[in-house]
Amino acid sequence: MEFLDPELEKYAAAHSSPASAVLEELERETSAKVLMPRMLSGHVQGRFLSMMAKMMNANRILEIGTYTGYSAICMAEGLGPEGQLHTIDINEELESMATRYFEKAGMENKISFHVGDALQIIPALQETWDLVFIDADKQNYSNYFDLVIDRLRPGGCIIADNVLWSGKVLGAATDDETQALKDFNQKVQDDDRVENILLPIRDGLMLCRKK
Repeated sequence: MEFLDPELEKYAAAHSSPASAVLEELERETSAKVLMPRMLSGHVQGRFLSMMAKMMNANRILEIGTYTGYSAICMAEGLGPEGQLHTIDINEELESMATRYFEKAGMENKISFHVGDALQIIPALQETWDLVFIDADKQNYSNYFDLVIDRLRPGGCIIADNVLWSGKVLGAATDDETQALKDFNQKVQDDDRVENILLPIRDGLMLCRKK
């Protein structure tokens, strides 16, 4: 679903701070070489994630779903000198590309890449999170939320991507992913531990702040 006229999207991008040359190169290579390049966060969403990390003075960030590393680099821009971002992806085939760009961005010491099942890896990371970005398999969004909410500091934020799912959340679910996202959105709405706003940025971002 196109939520904005393409010309308005271009206007929004043109009036957002530019991405780094490394991010522009990563976006081009992802589009040229990787299946489903639309999964990449892209310019406007990337600037939003970067700004969130900077505004929060984030020191510990968790990303669930790395893809080619674009969003990880964006969020890592907001880390302090001792800050660390942990990113998890089950697809080991993209690890070399992501880590290559982490190095190009000068962030190889700030970003820790974990390959495997996030449901198993997250409990082993003994951190208190400032910011969590969920952008992985949709059926487990609610499980990921449950795993991180108690380890999120008060005032910390969870951001979940694709929560509008090309508009499919508006009707009756005809597939498991749509139903999982509808359930997740309602779960967040009903959870009195957080305040939340669903933002129609790209495919929808659910922003939750822990009280």
